[in-house]
Amino acid sequence: MKLFKCQECGQTVFFENRYCEKCGHSLGYLASAKELLTLNLNDGVATSVRSRHKKFRYCANAANDACNWLIPLDANEDFCAACRHNRMIPDLTLHLASWQRLEFAKHRLFYTLIALGLPLKNRTDDPEHGLAFDFLAEGPTPGTKILTGHEDGQITINLNEADDALREKLRTEMGEPYRTLLGHFRHEVGHYFWDVLVRDAGRLDECRAVFGDDRADYALALQTHYAQGAPADWADSYISAYATSHPWEDFAETWAHYLHIVDTLETASAFGLRIHPTATRNRALHADIDFDPHHAPDMAVLIDAWLPLTFAVNSLNRSMGHGDLYPFVVSSAVVRKLQFIHEIVHEMGAQQAAGPVKRKGIFNRMMNSQPEQPPSQPPAPSGPPPIRPPEEPPPVQEPPPVELPPSEIPPPGPPGDPPPMRLHGVGD
Repeated sequence: MKLFKCQECGQTVFFENRYCEKCGHSLGYLASAKELLTLNLNDGVATSVRSRHKKFRYCANAANDACNWLIPLDANEDFCAACRHNRMIPDLTLHLASWQRLEFAKHRLFYTLIALGLPLKNRTDDPEHGLAFDFLAEGPTPGTKILTGHEDGQITINLNEADDALREKLRTEMGEPYRTLLGHFRHEVGHYFWDVLVRDAGRLDECRAVFGDDRADYALALQTHYAQGAPADWADSYISAYATSHPWEDFAETWAHYLHIVDTLETASAFGLRIHPTATRNRALHADIDFDPHHAPDMAVLIDAWLPLTFAVNSLNRSMGHGDLYPFVVSSAVVRKLQFIHEIVHEMGAQQAAGPVKRKGIFNRMMNSQPEQPPSQPPAPSGPPPIRPPEEPPPVQEPPPVELPPSEIPPPGPPGDPPPMRLHGVGD
């Protein structure tokens, strides 16, 4: 996510803001420009303070403080590029606050999908397979259960996920280290893009070579997973325990993490983050995050920045007494899967301006003949050490980086294995 500033007074403003707190001007997000515009409002007509001849209006959901996106004034639409995908929403007289939280997460999802240039047909564009969202509340009748999940472009989100206490209760009961609304959206939309970018794009054989055979019985696979759990060595090949249940879930889990990585790295870049720990020269722990991850030529660029960033933020979280912000292991096998997703996203034509995707031998460092380091450590750098000025004394050979201390609450399972993770509700 970018940082924005008020175009009138220069105050830092944020993606969901409707007003500048300093000068009072209205703000609106224009998805086509990836900009938060500062606006003058006159009888519902919005004009940019920088381009007064361009006129806009707010999405209809702005009336419920659930959207700040703009539509061209002459557009034949009442809803913005994100809200027009809604098929069903709850009774707002009962569930307004929960629905607003869902919309905030969904808009962040669409921010990244649009920035990556992914196709986003809605049910008007494609009545049978377009992307649509049902936000449903469970009724008072016992036994009425809303399952968060995806089916042929239709994504259902249980409104209970917008309740922090209920979501935390589910996270604890399921032994998950991570459960967020945005994570739900990113996982479920991964199922949709498996349909669009794999099945419908004729890439089934390529995907099966990376993720496994999706023709395996899905219902039986889930039943077996819930009964037996994940294999003991799942972290060697999967980003989460749930990803082991079926190749479709492996793809969706990995897709969600790809979006986690891209969006978080953009935020880090917007803040000008540089990770240079003083206690080690290990290059795998150093990074200057100063690039747009939507235009990264390959997964290696993202991983080279992601690993130092996650070690830094995990350490900061521990200093505050919290668990790790990113409590996952990115193994060499997971990087292969992330690379596949990176390729199908970019080969859709999302980044035409960046030119052809360059291949840089992403696995040369992570998959060489050296033994893999423990999951809590980054991969060892390869190649010669950096060239130093002649007047500087030669560096003292350092021992391998010390593994970070364990979390205060030890995860379940064998030592060294991260706890299982789900990004959605039981039954998806």
